[in-house]
Amino acid sequence: MNKSFAERFGGWVAGPRTRWVTLVVWIVLAALLSLVFPSISGEEDNGAPNLSDDRPSVKAERLANEQFPNETGIPALIVWNRSGGLSDADLQQLQKLTEKLTAEPLPEQSFVPPYHKMPLPALKGQLSEDRTTLVLPIFFAKGTDAEHLKESVTKLAEEAKAVAGADPFQAASQSAELNARVTGPVGISIDATALFSSADFTLLIATVLLVLILLLLIYRSPILALIPIIAVGFAYLVVSPILGFMAHQGWITADGQSISIMTVLLFGAGTDYCLFLIARFRQLLAVERDKRQALFAAIKDASGAVAMSGFTVVLSLLALLAARYGQFVRFAVPFSLSILVMFVASLTLVPALLAIIGRASFFPFIPRTPEMERERAQRKGKPLPQPKKGGRFSKGIGHLVVQRPWLIALLSVVLLGGLAAVSPQIKYTSDILSSFPGDMPSREGFATIADTFSPGELAPAKIMIETENRTVPLGDTLKSLSYLAHVGEPVKGQTNGAIVAYDVQFAMNPYSNEAMDRIPELQAAAEEALAKAGVQNPADKVHISGQTATQYDAKQVTTRDTRIIIPLVIALIAILLLVYLRSIVATAYLIGTVILSYFSALGLGWLILHYGLGTEAIQDVIPLYAFVFLVALGEDYNIFMVSSIWQKSRTMPLKQAIQEGVSQTSAVITSAGLILAGTFAVLASLPIQVLLQFGIITALGVLLDTFLVRPFLVPAITVLLGRLAFWPGRRSGLPEETTAGQRSV
Repeated sequence: MNKSFAERFGGWVAGPRTRWVTLVVWIVLAALLSLVFPSISGEEDNGAPNLSDDRPSVKAERLANEQFPNETGIPALIVWNRSGGLSDADLQQLQKLTEKLTAEPLPEQSFVPPYHKMPLPALKGQLSEDRTTLVLPIFFAKGTDAEHLKESVTKLAEEAKAVAGADPFQAASQSAELNARVTGPVGISIDATALFSSADFTLLIATVLLVLILLLLIYRSPILALIPIIAVGFAYLVVSPILGFMAHQGWITADGQSISIMTVLLFGAGTDYCLFLIARFRQLLAVERDKRQALFAAIKDASGAVAMSGFTVVLSLLALLAARYGQFVRFAVPFSLSILVMFVASLTLVPALLAIIGRASFFPFIPRTPEMERERAQRKGKPLPQPKKGGRFSKGIGHLVVQRPWLIALLSVVLLGGLAAVSPQIKYTSDILSSFPGDMPSREGFATIADTFSPGELAPAKIMIETENRTVPLGDTLKSLSYLAHVGEPVKGQTNGAIVAYDVQFAMNPYSNEAMDRIPELQAAAEEALAKAGVQNPADKVHISGQTATQYDAKQVTTRDTRIIIPLVIALIAILLLVYLRSIVATAYLIGTVILSYFSALGLGWLILHYGLGTEAIQDVIPLYAFVFLVALGEDYNIFMVSSIWQKSRTMPLKQAIQEGVSQTSAVITSAGLILAGTFAVLASLPIQVLLQFGIITALGVLLDTFLVRPFLVPAITVLLGRLAFWPGRRSGLPEETTAGQRSV
C-alpha cells in the first residue's frame, strides 16, 4: 500500500529511532550556532538610517555638512530649571560646572560653551523670559553611539551633583528644586535606546509566562504546556545566531524594535503552529489505539495547513523588502526567517517530542479510545466510564451557522463594517517624542523648553538656496511667515559663496504634523524668491535640512510603501491560496473577510486608544505593520478551518462538512487565537507608544478573526455559496445534499 508523502515524512521525523535523531539534530544545531555565531541582541543597531541617500532631506543634510560644517558635533541640550526662577547661586553653580567640564571633558565631549567666562549679567541674558530656565548645550563627537553618550551623561550627572550638592537630574521636572533634563538629539537617542534595551528582557519573560499560563488554563496539562515553549525556545536559539551572523556581516540591520516584535511573533505564531498539530493528535488518540499511527495521521492532516500558513506569513513579511523606509526593510528578514524556522520546528521537533512522550503529553487528562477506557476500568475494578459529551458549544456554533447563514453573515458584516467605518477618522503622527512616556527625561526637557522658550529651539531647520551669486531677499520672506519663531541671518557656504543658508525655528513643536506640513510651504517660498531674482530651475536650488524635513520625507516614503506593499501582500496571499485551494471564489472571500477584519481592528483600536487611553494620534507606521501581520496571521485560521471543511466535503454533504469542520477546529483555533492575541497584548505593557499601539490593534484584530470571522462569517459565506465556493476547482466525489431543503445556495 502506497503511503502519502505526509505519512512518509512522519516516519522520517517521528519514527521509533528517527524521533531521537530529530531531537538530537535540533539540540546540536542550536548549540553549535549559539557557540559559533553572535546573538542577534549583541548586534543591535538602533541608529540605522530610515531614509535612502537620494531623499531631499538627506541630500540637504549632506550639503549642510559640506558647506556649513558644525565642528562642535552632536548636541545634548541640558535644560536647567527652577519654577521660582534660577537664582544667582544656581547660575554660579552652572558656571563652576562648565569650568569643570572645560578642564576635564566628558568622554567624547567636543565642546561646551564657556559660561564660566561670562559675567553673571551676560549669562542672565541666556535665561527664558520668566527667568526659570536656561539651556546649556554640550556637544559630543559625531558618530558617538548611544551607549557611550549615556556614559557621558551619567558622568555629567555626577559632576553636577558634586557642584550643586544634590543631583538635579533626579529632582522633579519644573519644580521648586533645581532640576535638569537632557533632551535634544543626544537625549532622544539615549532614551530610545534605553526603552528598547529594557523592553527586550521584560518582553521575553512576560511572553513566556503568558503563553505558559494560557496553555495550562486551556489544556490543563503541564507537559503539554511545555512542548510549544520548548519548540519556540529551540527555534529562537537557531534564529538568533543566524540573524546575528547576518547582521555582523552587514547583510541585515537589526534594531531593538524588530527584535522585540520578533520575540512576540515567535511565541504567538509559533505556539499556534504547534497547537494545530497537537490538537489533531489529541483528537485521533481518542479513536486510535496505536499512538504512532495517530501521530502520523495527525501529521498528514495538519502538515498541509501548517506549511501553507507558514509560507503565507513568510512571503507576506518578505514583501517588506519592497519598502524604501529603512525600518520596514529591517523587519523583513528577521520576521520571515523566524516564522520559517518556527513552522519547520512545529513539523519536526514537535512530532518528535510527541512521539517520545506519547499519550503522557496530555497528563493528567490522557485521551484514550473507548476500548482502552473500558480495559482500564476493568483492570482497576471501576465502573465503565460514560461517553464524554464535550464540544457542545462548538457544535452549537456549527449548527447555528448552517441553519442561519444569512443572519450570521449579515450581523457579522454589519458589526465589522461599523467598526471599519471608524478607521478613516484615525489621526496619525510621526512625532518621535510622542512615542516616549511622559516621564522620559528627553520629553520632560522638551516640555520645559516649549513652556519657557520656543519649542522650535529643540530642532531648528536649515534652508539653503543656490543663488547663482544673485541677490535673493529670502530672509524678509521668511520673517513674514507666522509659523516661524526665529529666522537667523544669512550665512554663505564655506567653499561655495553662492550657497546661502538661513537657520529657522518653528513656532510649534518641530516634530509635529503641523510643522511637517510647513516644509512644502518653505520650499515654495524659497523657490518663489529665487524665481523673482531670476534664478533658473529654482526647484532644484532649494534644500531644507533638519529633523522636521527628515520626518516630512519619512512620511512621504511610508505613504508610498503602504500603497505598494498592501497590494503586494494581497497578491502573494492570493497566489498561495489559489495554489492550495484551487478556488478563485474561496480565495476572494477569504482575503476579503480578513481585510474587513483588519479595518475593523483599526477602528476598534482607535476607539480604545483615543477615547479610552487619551491618545491624540497613533504612529503613522502602525497601519502597515498591523496589515502585514493581521492579514497574514488571520489567513492562518481561515486556512486551517477551510482545510478541514474541504477534506470532509469529500466524504459527506457540504453543509455537514461545514458544521463538523467548524466544530472540529473551533477549540484549537480559539485557544491559538487567545494565545496569539495575548502575546501581542504583552506589547501594550511596554512604555513605548508605537509598540503599545501596535500591540493593542493587532491583538484586537486577532480576537476579531478568532471569535467572529473564523467561526461565523467565513463558514456562513461558504454555506451561502455552496458548491460555488469550490469554483473552478473540481471536487470529484463531493456528495450531493440528501434533501432539497439541504441543498446549498
